[in-house]
Amino acid sequence: MAPRHIALAVLIAAVWGLNFVLIEVGLHDFPPLLFCALRFTVVALPAVFFVGPPRVAWRWVLGVGVTLGVVKFGLLFLGMHAGMPAGLSSLVLQGQAGFTALFAAALLRERPALVRTAGLALAFAGIALAAVDRGVHGPVGAFALLIGSAAAWGLANVLTRKAAPPDALRWMVWVSAVPPLPLLGLSLLVEGPAADWAALRGISWAGGGVVLYVGLVSTLLGFVAWSHLLRRYDASVVAPYSLLVPMFGMSSAALLLGERFSLLAGAATVLVIAGIGLGAVPATAWARFRTPPRRDAAPAAGRPAR
Repeated sequence: MAPRHIALAVLIAAVWGLNFVLIEVGLHDFPPLLFCALRFTVVALPAVFFVGPPRVAWRWVLGVGVTLGVVKFGLLFLGMHAGMPAGLSSLVLQGQAGFTALFAAALLRERPALVRTAGLALAFAGIALAAVDRGVHGPVGAFALLIGSAAAWGLANVLTRKAAPPDALRWMVWVSAVPPLPLLGLSLLVEGPAADWAALRGISWAGGGVVLYVGLVSTLLGFVAWSHLLRRYDASVVAPYSLLVPMFGMSSAALLLGERFSLLAGAATVLVIAGIGLGAVPATAWARFRTPPRRDAAPAAGRPAR
């Protein structure tokens, strides 16, 4: 990758890592489902009136909008509201790589290579260790919500692959237009109109800034920039930079929120990042590693033939 694109990939990872800290900040001002609805509203409006039609079948827009927007982000916000720390959330959500491979195998008949399977098993072992840590240090239910969020993200990845949208910006805007109404309806039903109205009536500059960040910067600009890199380079070149997301997420949570991590959480972090990194190495690289370099045959001894 060109140096400027390496810098862009690192910047996106930092934006996505910091996003978890700001979600936790925003959850102090908004009920989680209302917060999630606001996130997608600022992405979709008013852009949906200017970007043109999505240029993919509407069933894919609705499917990814519900799976990614309502289920994945809804469970993420609910899990963090229930007590899942921001830093650990950024790590557990990377389990989406394993769920993506599982759904791709089941729905697309893709068969991952042995090395990638081993890497995913290592990552899932790290998530299991993080689950043990949550059982000791925090609510297991909140952890389960994050696992559900990672699974929904994996399914959304497979649906997006099937949709094959030609325009990342247009696709993200239309997908973001799906979740606001379902999320708002769920918020009114679960969180209550009084809590929603109180949050909207008392919105602060900080709360509004958080909504704009998680909506416009993290969701819209981050996704479009990442898609730009994927169009220029192979996925195996770009994907490993996503391993920086939990690094930025956990470090920013420690610096800005004062989060502290146990030895179990630290070991889980190593396993998850190592497993995803192992799975990100393309099969061709492993083939080159296993195959010794070819050497030219030595010239025959003696005088050359005349």
